[in-house]
Amino acid sequence: QVNLVESGGGLVQPGGSLRLSCVVSGSFFSVETMGWYRQAPGKQRERVAYIASGGAAFYADSVKGRFTISRDNTKNTVYLQMNSLKPEDTAVYYCNLIPAGSWGQGTQVTVSS
Repeated sequence: QVNLVESGGGLVQPGGSLRLSCVVSGSFFSVETMGWYRQAPGKQRERVAYIASGGAAFYADSVKGRFTISRDNTKNTVYLQMNSLKPEDTAVYYCNLIPAGSWGQGTQVTVSS
C-alpha cells in the first residue's frame, strides 16, 4: 500500500513562498508520475502540477511561472516550491501518484495578510 506524507504548509503573506514536501513509501517511486493537488473550501480538488519519472513537469495555468515541482528519487520525495503566493492559493495541498490512489492527510497552505 502506498503511503503519502505531505509537509511544509503554513500561513504566509501574499507574495511569500513555501516549499512543500511529500515522502512516498510503498511504491516504485522512481518510475511513478507524481502530482500535487489542492482543494480549497467548497471547491473540487484540482491538480496543480505533475512530474514524470524522467523529470518533465507540467503545470496548471493558475500556477504556471510561480510554482515549481521537482523530485528526488534517492529520497522518494516530491517537492512543490511555491513563490509569489496569492490568497486564491489557499487550500489543503496533497500529493499523489498519477493515476491517483489513496490520499494522505495533506498540508494546509493559507495565504493571508
